[in-house]
Amino acid sequence: MFSGIVEGQGILSKIRKGRSGARVWIQHDGLGSGVKIGHSEAVDGCCLTVVANRQKTFEFDVLNETWERTTLSRARPPVRVNLERAMRCGDPVGGHFVTGHIDGVGKIASSRRKGADIYLEVEAPRSFLRWILPKGSVAIDGVSLTVAKAGKKSFSVWLIPHTLKLTTLGWKRQGDDVNLEADMLAKYAQKS
Repeated sequence: MFSGIVEGQGILSKIRKGRSGARVWIQHDGLGSGVKIGHSEAVDGCCLTVVANRQKTFEFDVLNETWERTTLSRARPPVRVNLERAMRCGDPVGGHFVTGHIDGVGKIASSRRKGADIYLEVEAPRSFLRWILPKGSVAIDGVSLTVAKAGKKSFSVWLIPHTLKLTTLGWKRQGDDVNLEADMLAKYAQKS
């Protein structure tokens, strides 16, 4: 479980694809302090299990299911990624509860600067948009955000300077793919 408050960025430096999945190497520049084998890390919002943490580099095994449903399959190293360690009991939830189970891949439709902020519009699959409502929560590449506007083909969020500086969303451009996770409360409410 994560909160969607990204701790920093890493560099996805290498991918080795195999029949049953992939091995992924991510340079973390010191964000790995205290992270042990078996711990969970959110990589652009995708929950992955650390299989090695050495020389400032995490290694992860990625199953085909995860590979096919996330932006990892489209990544061309070296590329920056958002990193967040799993929450511990007692940690503050600064964003919202994020599971790290990606619901779909979206595409940045537009990115417009308004003062110091960015108004970001994301095209998303219709099956994902059923969970999106204004003032609700959404995770884009693992970043907890509040929905500003919900449409039939897209939704929009505001990005403040702090988010632009700390996360990869500050350099994403029109046409870039992003991992999407809807608020789990919206999914449970729809199920009931």
